[in-house]
Amino acid sequence: MLTPPDTDPLTPEDRTLMGPGPSEVHPRVLRVMSAPLVGHLDDSFIEIMDEVQELLRYTFQTENRWTIPVSGTGSAAMEAAFANVVEPGDTVLVPTNGYFGGRMASMAERAGGEVAYVEAPWGEPLDPDAVADAFHQHDPDVFGFVHAETSTGALQPNVPALTDIAHDNDAYVIADTVTSLGGVELRVDEWGIDVAYSGAQKCLSCPPGASPLTLSDRAMEKVLDRDSEVRSWYLDLSLLEGYWGDERSYHHTAPITNVYALREALQLVAEEGLEARWERHREMATHLKEGLETLGLELNPEDEYWLPSLNAVRIPEGIDESALLRDMKEEHNLEVASGLGDLDGEIIRIGCMGYSARTSNVELVLHALEDALRKQGYEP
Repeated sequence: MLTPPDTDPLTPEDRTLMGPGPSEVHPRVLRVMSAPLVGHLDDSFIEIMDEVQELLRYTFQTENRWTIPVSGTGSAAMEAAFANVVEPGDTVLVPTNGYFGGRMASMAERAGGEVAYVEAPWGEPLDPDAVADAFHQHDPDVFGFVHAETSTGALQPNVPALTDIAHDNDAYVIADTVTSLGGVELRVDEWGIDVAYSGAQKCLSCPPGASPLTLSDRAMEKVLDRDSEVRSWYLDLSLLEGYWGDERSYHHTAPITNVYALREALQLVAEEGLEARWERHREMATHLKEGLETLGLELNPEDEYWLPSLNAVRIPEGIDESALLRDMKEEHNLEVASGLGDLDGEIIRIGCMGYSARTSNVELVLHALEDALRKQGYEP
């Protein structure tokens, strides 16, 4: 027989979250998650679904009819994009400049695509000339790029230059906007992006579980005209069309509470105003950046492609990264993260996203970081 615990088992720490995600959830979003459940085909829930789709269109800056939250985390939205758009035998061009370009390659291969690469060092954006050369060499059907690379803190500038190259070669463009949606400038229609996916737990300050995805009519035509079925039944957009389209017919049980949460998070974006929200993220991240410079610390990317929502900070020589992160968590109840992939051990990653992008949080990070560095003998 199981013995009841002496204390409530659901007692996670109430940490300040300033890592690469999740960010802190806005109190209004937390409150709405306690709302009563209804059926996933209930008339009142269908109204919420409609609102979520319209708010997503605003946040993505698109008129795309095919704009939905995928039931799952950001990786589910990512896999939905590649599994549906990539057909067996398609050539898929992906970048080498960060961890999530590698994940694009893996998903494209699993969808039956043949992967080709456009080379760029970790922490640097793609050069349009290199993209043009890669198109000339590989003639891809699909081109994927990461708008905001969470692993390196680099933002891809001049997106229209990349999408123009792809469209001039009749290719489809898939953009990873997981760390940019709602935090930095993103204009899906104006920039010519065919497919964009994101996550709820970063700049939208919402728990993961219902993840934004948008497809242009052109991209959706490719999905509906496939010669072979999508290998994932659950993520097959030709089936999800029945639930999120006009019919509202059963496909799966939607994560109802997560959809409530996403609706409230997107409503907060609309109330703040998208451009004002972009500016708030930049202002808070600038405050962080200036404080880091005062401590003698450097960001990994150059200023021209600095990503305000995710700051990759180079670790000073002689500093023990694990001890640094542990001290910040144990002494200041603050979460930031280590590097990934090629930058593992070289950077720490500090998010400045959504509800977490507040002056008090930024100042806590700077204080905790200075304190932890000094304990290891570091002097600015």
